[in-house]
Amino acid sequence: MAEEHFTDTELAFLRHARFGELPAPVRPEDRVELEETEAPRTWLDIGPSREQQRALQPGAS
Repeated sequence: MAEEHFTDTELAFLRHARFGELPAPVRPEDRVELEETEAPRTWLDIGPSREQQRALQPGAS
């Protein structure tokens, strides 16, 4: 099988045909800062979470 060599312009067209347009960048005024509200779990938190414990309790729905 012979190798095909494309120009940069042809490669750009093929990328556009495959993936389409990039979405518009998010404007700085539309960005929001996130604050974590729950402490991350650490190695001290061995075991299931409260939600998992509730789900595993007999008679839990």
